[in-house]
Amino acid sequence: MSAIGRREFLAGAGALAVSSRRVFAGQAAGRPGAVFPASVRDEFPLASTETYMNAAALHPVGRFAARAIEQGLQYRLHGPGPGRVDFGNDRQADLKKRFGALINAAPSEIAFTSSTSDGENIVVMGMDLAKKKGNIVIDELHFTTSLYMYKELEKQGVELRIVKHRDWRIDPADMDKAIDRNTRLVSLALVSNVNGFMHDCQAVSALAHARGAYVFADIIQAVGCVPVDVKALGIDFASTGTYKWIMGERGFGFLYVKEDLQGTVLPTTRYGHRQVSNFNRAALTWEPLPGAARYETGGIAVLLAAAVSEGIDYVTGLGLEKIRAHATQLTDRLQRELPPLGYTPLTPAGNATPILAFGLKDAAATSKALQAGKVTATVVGNENRLRLSVSVFNTHDDIDRVVEVLGGRARSSVARG
Repeated sequence: MSAIGRREFLAGAGALAVSSRRVFAGQAAGRPGAVFPASVRDEFPLASTETYMNAAALHPVGRFAARAIEQGLQYRLHGPGPGRVDFGNDRQADLKKRFGALINAAPSEIAFTSSTSDGENIVVMGMDLAKKKGNIVIDELHFTTSLYMYKELEKQGVELRIVKHRDWRIDPADMDKAIDRNTRLVSLALVSNVNGFMHDCQAVSALAHARGAYVFADIIQAVGCVPVDVKALGIDFASTGTYKWIMGERGFGFLYVKEDLQGTVLPTTRYGHRQVSNFNRAALTWEPLPGAARYETGGIAVLLAAAVSEGIDYVTGLGLEKIRAHATQLTDRLQRELPPLGYTPLTPAGNATPILAFGLKDAAATSKALQAGKVTATVVGNENRLRLSVSVFNTHDDIDRVVEVLGGRARSSVARG
């Protein structure tokens, strides 16, 4: 078994093709309570060639994001002109403003990074956790990078406390036992990539702050699919990539640093021209830029920034409440219909995210069935775990197909359309 990205591999390839958009539109209209029209699915061409249940791994590119990249390429090919504009300083500032609004942060609290992991590294290295006394508290549903990074810091003398899950959820009472007056940082994935579990972050943050600790949140599996309010949740630092629920692409991300922690609790440890203005080469003088720009270094991936800029507009245009209502219809069905087929639920009931996980008896057989049935999902073979995730383009027909395939009825089913 090969591994892709986060020790996981994508199982599946192309799904049943729909014969035309008109056919799909008729199917969508026939389902009562549909939240989104067929035009939403049409924005994601991949959804018409695969039964794609893997947005938590890599969200399909939307036409809107592709257009933004294409326009940026036309600018690079031909220079400025009608429909050809660089993603320059004004648009970058606007992107920080709109992403900040998505998580209730000021633009001055947002920095551009290359990934979620890059942002967490900036925080961890800036706090100099390897050299200062105290402990770090994480949990076992955290992301691979974090588990690996903090275990490496443990080798350097940092005390690491890993809270275990109970029935695939992290109990704040167990976090309470782990966090004490010597805790320097509590790091968590707001929504776990393992099974979609969403932390009671407000409760955990209150515990941490009462004992003098700071809170870092990996929000890549949350922002864009569930409401995120960093102020209300008590988050001090957060980072995210853009290729999941805010529908951008790999290689670009955001870092949030609470304003009153900038330059003090989190000093600058990397240096680059994006941190300064009015640079005088002869006198070697400059003016530092205010805000979280102090954590940026070199040029950013402007084509990827343009893509996620459109992605954020698309998500906010649909509305998080509608996105959640749509996802809940589909995840409720999976939670109800897969356990009788022998798949053990690993996601707490009523969990408010579009990500579900199920325990498997035979990961290899499940992967083979998904491939044969042309359903794209994530199978973690060494953990006997299946992860399914739904997005705005998925429909009840997709759920029907998944249930058929995992129930061993794929050969007798007839492709819709």
